[in-house]
Amino acid sequence: MASSIASKLFLGAPTTNGSTSRIGSPASDIRKLPSSTLQLPVRPRSKKLQIQAAGNTFGTYFRVTTSGESHGGDVGCTIDGCPPRLPLSESDLQTDLDRRRPGQSRITTPRKETDTCQITSGIYEGLTTGTPIKVTVPNTDQRGHDYKEMSIAYRPSHADATYDMKYGIRAVQGGGRSSARETIGRVAAGAVAKKILKQYAGTEVIAYVSQVHNVELPEGVVDHETLTLEEIESNIVRCPDPEYAEKMIAAIDVIRVRGDSIGGVVTCIVRNAPPGLGSPVFDKLEAELAKAVMSLPATKGFEFGSGFKGTFLTGSEHNDEFYVDELGRIRTRTNRSGGIQGGISNGEIINMRVAFKPTATIGRKQNTVTREKKEIELIARGRHDPCVVPRAVPMVEAMVALVLVDQLMAHHAQCNLFPVNPDLQEPVKVPRHSPAEIQS
Repeated sequence: MASSIASKLFLGAPTTNGSTSRIGSPASDIRKLPSSTLQLPVRPRSKKLQIQAAGNTFGTYFRVTTSGESHGGDVGCTIDGCPPRLPLSESDLQTDLDRRRPGQSRITTPRKETDTCQITSGIYEGLTTGTPIKVTVPNTDQRGHDYKEMSIAYRPSHADATYDMKYGIRAVQGGGRSSARETIGRVAAGAVAKKILKQYAGTEVIAYVSQVHNVELPEGVVDHETLTLEEIESNIVRCPDPEYAEKMIAAIDVIRVRGDSIGGVVTCIVRNAPPGLGSPVFDKLEAELAKAVMSLPATKGFEFGSGFKGTFLTGSEHNDEFYVDELGRIRTRTNRSGGIQGGISNGEIINMRVAFKPTATIGRKQNTVTREKKEIELIARGRHDPCVVPRAVPMVEAMVALVLVDQLMAHHAQCNLFPVNPDLQEPVKVPRHSPAEIQS
């Protein structure tokens, strides 16, 4: 029998005599309600009962809300809190969206999307206005029929079952909101955040693939001081070392033709991060970064600085000793702290590693169950990445940039209202640009 919506009293709703229903009272005892009935308040204008949807907005000062689904009309985001008078156009966003888009090489999903973005608000004559910026990207290559089997059966290790458990309904085609197409909004917003960081503080956020399955870059092969985007983008797997890039591509090719998948690791670094970002206790900068990157699809692990390998060292081996450089700045000789100490950035290179599991949807027969709890065998259809890490690179960069610009705004609001203590603090040095440089 289909569920019905009844206009009976809901927990916390006012009763006819003006009192409020409580647990255990006849009007609100949930245990006595029929299982097929959903109770909602009879007075829609009442402000005493407020339900707020959660999980689609990220950030405090620089806020991003993503929207859309894999096989809907479009996907995108709304950015709120962007500073006014920032030169911005679709081309600033498109570069990173092109790095994220599907169908860019043989080792990614064959779905063909140009992911061309359009900014529909928040810009006037090429400058941000300080009002919400809306970005949309149309979906043009949907194949809903590929998901016929998934409408009745759950893909192992996918979000199908848990979405049903939580909501009692889900968008079947393409996985809906659990699809990686949701990250288009993140990458678009991250491109804006990266531009703010670069222009305001000279901060760079760069990520690359450091491991695919059992092919791992040895420590020290990549110089984080000199690493460039051109080196990373020189091959389809986005590994800056040509020799290991070929090994990674070969590993993906082997598993791709088998209809299987493999995982890997994305390393992300931040150069020229201003010291002082982050807060003690609950809002440590590394904690904020961990939450951000672990919200990406398929993530399974996060390491920061020395990570788990630091547990094999003694304190005397692990500590980063201080010194004063030729410019009179306090620096560390090593960087096992990963650029953050006490939850606050210290000006050194921030570095982290994010582990991604093998793609859940594969073209091989697997055991599963249907919505009716019948055990069956399933061969999933659709177009999916044999390894997600090459396309995850701009996604990781975006989430890191969103954290940093949010923390930069928080730091500026709290700590820059009054003159800094010149004996202990360094003001964030704003680069001076000519109009031509700003527009570039």
